[in-house]
Amino acid sequence: MTGFMLRLTIPAAVLLACAPAAAQDIDLDILRAQAGTYLVAPENGGDGCRLTLETDLAIGGYSLSGQDSCSKPLPALAEAAAWNFDGNGGLILIDPTRKVIARFVENEGSSMKTEDETPLLLVSAPDGIDRLPTFSSLAGKWVMQRPDGEKLCSVTLEGTVDTDGNAPLLPSGDCAANVSRLKLAIWHIDGLGLTLMSHDGASLGFQMRADGSFDKSREEGGKPLSLVRSDAL
Repeated sequence: MTGFMLRLTIPAAVLLACAPAAAQDIDLDILRAQAGTYLVAPENGGDGCRLTLETDLAIGGYSLSGQDSCSKPLPALAEAAAWNFDGNGGLILIDPTRKVIARFVENEGSSMKTEDETPLLLVSAPDGIDRLPTFSSLAGKWVMQRPDGEKLCSVTLEGTVDTDGNAPLLPSGDCAANVSRLKLAIWHIDGLGLTLMSHDGASLGFQMRADGSFDKSREEGGKPLSLVRSDAL
């Protein structure tokens, strides 16, 4: 499940050699791959803000913009003056004195996030999204459908999370055969990604749209499929 999630695909050996003090030595292609506008938001669903990581040199790393948008939701990030790789596969935001004010750690297969009590995630998100979905905000009845409105299955997402970070999923009894055979039973959130899974390893990944619905992730292949709240139909 990738989609809008931020992931570094740079070999670890390269990043280890790229300590913050040696910002000017990082390959331009690596910088361009990382640059862009991202949503920084609390994992608990609180308001976030958007930062744009740029490729120009700045004190301690590379320039960024948009930090003013953080002054209300995440005031500590309003002091960010630069960003850089931390030399261990992660990414840091620093203030004008080079003090690290946020350190985003890479988690294999998941979005980058801080290790604070209330983690902040760094994700690429479409315009219109200013916070991350949570189990409680997504709990309820949803419908899987094709772009033309053809309904394949109704599912109820429950909000009780287990120790593995998953919650129960209840499909309706009239799902299309290609959905029924997946035996979907649990669901998981990572950043803006929603994955429906079986206990046998089958899964179906979706990415959030600005309107709060979800589209099937491109990596899934096959025909387009959306997940829409039943009360929105």
